[in-house]
Amino acid sequence: MKILTVVGARPQFIKAGAVHRAIQEFNKGKGRIREIWVHTGQHYDPSMDKVFFEELTLPKPDYHLEVGSGSHAKQTGLMLERLEGVLKKEDPEIVTVYGDTNSTLAGALAAAKLNIPVGHVEAGLRSYNQAMPEEINRLLTDHLSTFLFCPTDQAVRNLLKEGIKGGRRRIVKNVGDVMYDSILYYSQMAEKKSSIIKDLNLCFLTPNSCTERFQTVPYGTQNYYLATLHRAGNTDDPKRLKSILKALNEIGKKTPVIFPLHPRTKKMMKVYHLSSGFRNIKFIEPASYLDMLQLEKKAKAILTDSGGVQKEAYWLRVPCFTLRKETEWPETMKRGWNVLVGTEMKRIVEEVSHPKGRRRYLKGDEMFGDGKASRKIVQILTGHLG
Repeated sequence: MKILTVVGARPQFIKAGAVHRAIQEFNKGKGRIREIWVHTGQHYDPSMDKVFFEELTLPKPDYHLEVGSGSHAKQTGLMLERLEGVLKKEDPEIVTVYGDTNSTLAGALAAAKLNIPVGHVEAGLRSYNQAMPEEINRLLTDHLSTFLFCPTDQAVRNLLKEGIKGGRRRIVKNVGDVMYDSILYYSQMAEKKSSIIKDLNLCFLTPNSCTERFQTVPYGTQNYYLATLHRAGNTDDPKRLKSILKALNEIGKKTPVIFPLHPRTKKMMKVYHLSSGFRNIKFIEPASYLDMLQLEKKAKAILTDSGGVQKEAYWLRVPCFTLRKETEWPETMKRGWNVLVGTEMKRIVEEVSHPKGRRRYLKGDEMFGDGKASRKIVQILTGHLG
C-alpha cells in the first residue's frame, strides 16, 4: 500500500511523525506500507522547518514544492498546481493530510479532484469562527475526506451536525489525538536533551537542584510565563497585536515573560512599528519541539493563541490563558486548565494576576485518547485499503 503524506507547517511535522512511527512499527511485521512525504514549503524558515526534521528524526521529504509565503489564494493555488503532478506520478491509494493549514486544504483538494481517497488526521474540529482561515480549511477538508480521524468525541459530534457520519463510503472514528502520542514519546527525551532552561538562565535555584525542583513545584512558584502568538487574526490586526504585547509587558514587570517569536509575528511587529518599547518581554527565536516542551512544562502559566499549545499545556498540567474569544479545543476548558481571555490588555492582565484555583485533572479520564491514536489510524487504513 502506498500512502502519500502532505505536510507544510511545523505542527504537521509533529503529527505526521507520530503516524510515521506507527507505519514503521507496522512494517516490522508482515505488512508493507510505502510512505511518500510531500513538503509544500509553507513553513520554510530553518527554525520552523529543518530543525524539526533533524530533531525528531523525520524522513527527508521525497518532494519539496517550495511554495513559500504569499496570500491564501496564491499559496493554495501553487500547492494545488504542484501537488497534482506529484499525485499523478505516484498514484497513491490514499493521501493523508493533517490539521487545518493551507497545505491541508490543498492536499485534500488535489487528491479529491483526482478521485484519490483523503484521510484527514484531526478531523471534526470547529471554532465556529469562519473569519479564521483555519476554520475554512477544516470545514472544506472534512467534507472532502473519506477517512476522518477525530481526536475527541466532541469532534465526532461536530461532524454529525454537518451530516458527516460513518458508513460504507466514509469512515469516521475517534482514534484519539496523535499529538498526545507525540508528547508521551518526546517528553522524556526533551528532559534529557534540551538545555533551554539553563541557556535562558531560568533556573532560580542552584544548578544541581534545578531540574528536580522543576519536576515537582506546585503552580505559582515557577519563575516565568511562556507566550506564543501566530494567528493571523491577532498578528495582522495592529490594535490586537499592540494590546497583547502591552499585556505581556505589564505581566513581565513582576514575572519574566518568555516569548519565542514566530516569523509572522516578528514581521508584523516591524510593519506596525511595535518592535521596541516592550522591555519586560524576553523575545527569543522560535524554539525547537524539544525546547518548546521544556519551556511549556516548566512555565508558571502559558499565554497563547495556538490550538496545539493549549492541548500541550493541558497534558503537562500547566495553566493556559488563550488569547482568543473561542477555541477548537473546548475539552481543555472543562477541567479549568484553559481560560479564554481574548485580546484586551486589561482582561489578560487581570486573569493572569488572579488565577482561579479550580483546576482538576482526573486520572483515567483522558479526553484525548490513550496515546495510541497513530496505531489506530494505521490499523484502519490497512484494514480498508491494504
